[in-house]
Amino acid sequence: MNFTRTRHTARSQRNNKIANIAFYTLGALVMLLIFWLLFTILSKGLPSLRPDFLIKQPEEIDAGGGIGPVLFNSFYILFISLLISIPIGIGAGIYMAEYAPDNRFTGALRICVESLSSVPSIVFGLLGLAIFAEYFNVGLTILGGGVSLALLNLPMLARVTEEAVRAVPGEIREAGYALGMTKFHVIRKVVLPVAMPAIVTGVCLVAGRAFGESAVIILTAGLSTSGEMWDFNLFSPGETLAVHLWYVQSEAIVEDARQIADKSAAVLVFVVLLINFMFRFPLWLGRRRGR
Repeated sequence: MNFTRTRHTARSQRNNKIANIAFYTLGALVMLLIFWLLFTILSKGLPSLRPDFLIKQPEEIDAGGGIGPVLFNSFYILFISLLISIPIGIGAGIYMAEYAPDNRFTGALRICVESLSSVPSIVFGLLGLAIFAEYFNVGLTILGGGVSLALLNLPMLARVTEEAVRAVPGEIREAGYALGMTKFHVIRKVVLPVAMPAIVTGVCLVAGRAFGESAVIILTAGLSTSGEMWDFNLFSPGETLAVHLWYVQSEAIVEDARQIADKSAAVLVFVVLLINFMFRFPLWLGRRRGR
């Protein structure tokens, strides 16, 4: 009996070591792939990037154009989409996790939200095109692009928020109720601070997706700009950096199209990384202060 137990223990330890080596190897390969992609994209564009490239107008024929208006439109449309999707998506996730009854209707609603999260973005682009360009007859606009991106990101944000809130241990809620707190105060003061890192991760995902989205923008905001650097008019055309990158790479006739594409790709990747840092830095700072 002792010999059998010893063999079983040795086999378990050997399998544990093999599993550890395998998972560490997979993690290292994934990290190497990510760093290789980042290095490849950034090394092609950043060395030749100049500050004037970020504020100059794009050129259709002559070389030396910039990305000023399309970069501004990217941030403007991102701001509009987050302004709509964050309160609605987080609110819907909290409702599904804390207030919605556990019945068939709620289960069907959850399945619908999960299904919408996997719908191709071009479907939301066609929906935005039908609503803004055909029904309201306002054409391809910044407003249409921002609202369509918000609709695209709502299901994912709601689902991430629901899972983050559900992952909070029940003992924490019971401690709040034991102190005489109401349900709303338990959610606001206890549950949300614990779930906030996961919620911020969801916001980072949808923000990065919105900033780099092209299919929705082509169908709802168009392939052009108003020609002004700081155009806050919601009904102006809203070509973004991702759409401009696609256009320059596939259809542009300027002689330095390849260089513009490389620099635009580097700026796009850098901004996505910057967005993630800006959302996560306050959480990291708060954890440091809490120690």
